[in-house]
Amino acid sequence: MSRASKTALAPDLRDCDERTVRAWTEPMAVTPLGGGCYRVDTDGDTYTVDVPGHRCTCPDYHYRHAHCKHRRRVAIEITQERVPAPGQRRADCAYCGHESFVPETATVPLCSDCRLDDDDVAVDRETADTLVVRRVHPDRADEYVIEATGKTVAAHDTNEDYPADDPVVEAVYLGDRLRNDDPRVYAFPYSRLRQVEDAELVD
Repeated sequence: MSRASKTALAPDLRDCDERTVRAWTEPMAVTPLGGGCYRVDTDGDTYTVDVPGHRCTCPDYHYRHAHCKHRRRVAIEITQERVPAPGQRRADCAYCGHESFVPETATVPLCSDCRLDDDDVAVDRETADTLVVRRVHPDRADEYVIEATGKTVAAHDTNEDYPADDPVVEAVYLGDRLRNDDPRVYAFPYSRLRQVEDAELVD
């Protein structure tokens, strides 16, 4: 096994301008505010950085329109995944429980390893049928009631081996989707479905 080469994670500050050096070295606390904005606390002052707007409330930006140390510090912390990027928020995954960055608009927080998006293809572990995901529902399997049966998803006979607190995935059968403009939507415990990787679709 080859040995990994040694490398520094931070840039060589000797080659950086003053604002970049200060962004890397000065004590600052960066807090996401949502909407692509971040609060930056320094020694004695607090400023707001608007990443999509490329702005900061500090005098360096206001008077000089400079790419200030606060904007640079926010960019560093986003790149190093210390804070979520614009459009994301920090949350515990509703399935595996690991803390992750998820879309701000996600009603059910799922990490990148567990995420099922609209139109993803999945396979039913019980029947091997292929399904197309409509959405991940905010109710758990023991809360989501199937209208046709009056039972919860968790109480359905074929779901007894899956966790009752699973997120619920609404999906349609692939064949129905291809044949019908308005296919019937079914509800499954998250664990019952296996997401199909892109490579499998090609094969």
